[in-house]
Amino acid sequence: MAQTSAREDFTGGYVRRIIDDELDVLVPELPAVLLDGPKGVGKTETALQRCITTRRLDDPGQLEIVQADPMLALEGEPPVLLDEWQRAPAVWDAVKRQVDADSSGGRFLLTGSAPYGEQQTHSGAGRIATLRMRPLTLPERGVSTPTVSLKHLLTGERAPLAGTSQVTLGGYVTEILASGFPGLRHLSDRGLRTQLDGYLARIVDRDLVEAGYKVRRPATVMAWLRAYGAATATTASYEKIRDAATSGGADKPAKTTTLPYIEVLTALRILDPMPAWVPSLNRLARLTQAPKHHLADPALAVRLLGLGRAALLAGESGLVELPRDGSFLGAVFESLATMSVRVFAQAAEADVYHLRAQAGRREVDVIVERDDGGIVALEVKLSPAIDDGDVTHLRWLRDQLGDRLLDAAVVSTGAQAYRRSDGIGVVPLALLGP
Repeated sequence: MAQTSAREDFTGGYVRRIIDDELDVLVPELPAVLLDGPKGVGKTETALQRCITTRRLDDPGQLEIVQADPMLALEGEPPVLLDEWQRAPAVWDAVKRQVDADSSGGRFLLTGSAPYGEQQTHSGAGRIATLRMRPLTLPERGVSTPTVSLKHLLTGERAPLAGTSQVTLGGYVTEILASGFPGLRHLSDRGLRTQLDGYLARIVDRDLVEAGYKVRRPATVMAWLRAYGAATATTASYEKIRDAATSGGADKPAKTTTLPYIEVLTALRILDPMPAWVPSLNRLARLTQAPKHHLADPALAVRLLGLGRAALLAGESGLVELPRDGSFLGAVFESLATMSVRVFAQAAEADVYHLRAQAGRREVDVIVERDDGGIVALEVKLSPAIDDGDVTHLRWLRDQLGDRLLDAAVVSTGAQAYRRSDGIGVVPLALLGP
């Protein structure tokens, strides 16, 4: 079964990421940049490629010194890497003070996730720029060579689309299961499942505690994670997710009790909700403002629900079921596509949303918006063939927005990139890139 081109080898050295292009531009000009993202996404390795001095605050010896005098962490030839900075939150304020005194570019790179609760810091707005880092997209994994650029779609030129993908449905399932965490790319089968289980267990047993949240019932937190995994690519309400997390029992925990689970998991970037598009000065009415749920990587959702390759392909939903349109495989394929588009959009200085209007009668999976309000609309379909029914919502949106809609396309599992006679593009996910 042909499914991929030659994959990148993540065990033999650093493989360049899309975010490196952003860092090439920003680091020389800005005094401090934070790489923000979930553990295991590759923040440290990416930062190490461009830093001369390194402070590893996950090292107990270095941490003890920095806690005694945070300014010591900032000494050394720049750029200075402050890795896992949240372990010594006072470092954040120390960086701000240094930037206030000297705002020349290329001084500090920070990596880590946001502290929670009493450990939270003040905003670094105007001093510390933040770049979100997500798991590897398909081009970064070496799975394929993209032929359709999201940045070019955002120009509104609506140029012809071309390219042929060798990635089949089975290949996409392989990539969903394999995850985009660089440190897991060399694993398969039981080794991969064991490492994913360990990653999830660490979130509950260690990461939440380090973030400042006291876990009284680890099984309860895991149940909420599992429920959010089941809610992948839906706008399921808090109540529905709570019911799934509590097995539909009669005694429901209060929102004040469970909201901290959601807040800290979001702060750790394990939950990665996609906000609803609520444009100003538009002709759209009755928009839903609920976010669409995603985890940091669709592999986590699949593992939380106890699913494997055969079960996904058979249309099974796993340990927890929530109402949805279509299969769970379709949901995690959409999540993989959404994760990739978010990486590409950030590189193009655009934002990503979803659209749900008229009580769900009109939905567009992904809205990519430029600063000036121009948008690219994307539907995600787990299908190799696209027909008129698959573009109904895109046509409706074009009618509503006119020239403000720069381009529209269906992201599919097919083999060929092309434009339909109505101007809407069809792009295999493996051919979409920055």
